[in-house]
Amino acid sequence: MRVIIADNYEAMSKKAAEIVAKTVMEKPDCVLGLATGSTPIGLYKELIRMHKQQGLDFSKVRTFNLDEYYGLPPEHPQSYYYFMYENLFKHINIPLQNVNVPSGLVKDVKAYCLHYEEMIKQAGGIDIQVLGIGGDGHIGFNEPGSSLGSRTRLKTLTEQTVKDNSRFFERIEDVPRFAITMGVGTIMEARKCLLLANGTKKANVVAQAIEGPVTAQVTASVLQLHPDCVAIVDQEAAAELKRKEYYTYVERMSQQFDKV
Repeated sequence: MRVIIADNYEAMSKKAAEIVAKTVMEKPDCVLGLATGSTPIGLYKELIRMHKQQGLDFSKVRTFNLDEYYGLPPEHPQSYYYFMYENLFKHINIPLQNVNVPSGLVKDVKAYCLHYEEMIKQAGGIDIQVLGIGGDGHIGFNEPGSSLGSRTRLKTLTEQTVKDNSRFFERIEDVPRFAITMGVGTIMEARKCLLLANGTKKANVVAQAIEGPVTAQVTASVLQLHPDCVAIVDQEAAAELKRKEYYTYVERMSQQFDKV
């Protein structure tokens, strides 16, 4: 795993945008795996800026989102489709028919999840998967104890996740208790994974994910086994990394190598 320690949230977001933009420019019809939450908002703002000011073209790009609350319609202000539309899709030139966010209203959940997996396969697989990390180390909604080989499915959210996400709702009672999420195995099939984390609250779980044992109790830790994973964290989120100085050294040396 390549670990990049950025000075702050803005620098983290810009670096992440550079990596995503490089994928889009090198492969105009690439498939992007996207995440919601507060962490990737800076990344999306930078991609919007690059589209408007530098002509970054999303006209052939296809996207698949990690997850969606079960029971929320796409027009609900807290649905992840709404989040993606407001924070990215409506600001760039991506055709909405190229956008895929799991449906939170399907009746036959099992059949739908198999269909979502098949759509990813038919699209040629995900080229780069953007990921955040939950306070308990989950990626997507793959809560602690999720199988590291799991596929897209319906998951029951932990009390911690419900509490963490309650800040987006008027009352904690309004937070859905279920979500449709890509599985850990699904995420690991992406050609490249991009893990983002910022803030002191994420410092402990970032250290567990990057330097701790690979365990289903911290599903993000499986990214240690991915052949091409980049973790970009700010200084606060990197505070508990034991090899922090080494990661900084590696990045400095790699920049020198790139100039040769």
